Amino acid sequence: MAIYEMRTYTLYVGKMAEATELYQKHGFPALEAGGHDKKLVGYFQGDTGMINQLTHIWKFDDDADRRAHWAAVFSSRAFMEDFAAKFRPLVMSQEVKLMNPAPWGPHP
Repeated sequence: MAIYEMRTYTLYVGKMAEATELYQKHGFPALEAGGHDKKLVGYFQGDTGMINQLTHIWKFDDDADRRAHWAAVFSSRAFMEDFAAKFRPLVMSQEVKLMNPAPWGPHP
């Protein structure tokens, strides 16, 4: 059964533009270059409520697939040095949720 992972980063107020630029110039290109974007459902920015949040959702075959994916991402020098090292100081908190698809309705 597939599992979904939702990662939500709450940024410090005023840091969204810098975070967006980092993702566009370094983060997402590093994911694409390594083929790590294939399991990505999507990235989202809050527009109401907690507007200083970035959320991304991933779909994995199972927990072993999830762990292998993140191990590969975290071993990417381009992702870790060019993106993550610069992105982390912008983050106030991170939340990771693992979700199972409901037995009804559509699933990505």
